[in-house]
Amino acid sequence: MREARLAETEHGLLPESEGWYVLNTKDAVWGQSAEFGRYATWEGKGEARFPQLGINIGVLQPGRPMCMYHGEEAQEDFLILAGAGVLIVEGEERPLRAWDFVHCPAWTKHVIVAAGSEPLVVLAVGARGNNELLYPVDETALKHGAGVEHETTDGDEAYAGTSDVVRARYVDGDLPF
Repeated sequence: MREARLAETEHGLLPESEGWYVLNTKDAVWGQSAEFGRYATWEGKGEARFPQLGINIGVLQPGRPMCMYHGEEAQEDFLILAGAGVLIVEGEERPLRAWDFVHCPAWTKHVIVAAGSEPLVVLAVGARGNNELLYPVDETALKHGAGVEHETTDGDEAYAGTSDVVRARYVDGDLPF
């Protein structure tokens, strides 16, 4: 297997090809949105996109969700690296703290929301599938600003009214270690 090419962009390093590589998270391209925080994915587009596994590290400010409450056809797992949060899973709230691991088999309805006074840092990993998703109505998710008013399978509809994710560079202090 050959080494991948990493390209310098205005927002950091981005893989341009298939292959192995080492990329420090602080040097990677980050994404950010006003509603859902900041994250690094380490993968590129096209042939540099990971075919089997999605992985990112997210940094959420208190009160902010990672995404909208949803279930999907592929497994997702989360490791809380720092901070405190609330897992909303199948309509129930569960507190989260550093080093808690969350396993969501396919179609488990879930979202994580940052809690406490410090940012929440989460490592998220998910199997790649056909991207089938369901955004169900859930009162607990709505209470945390992480739910939809009407059930949908359309991501554009679920995220209507939220800001676009834009590329960014790492911000000093996002990662607490």
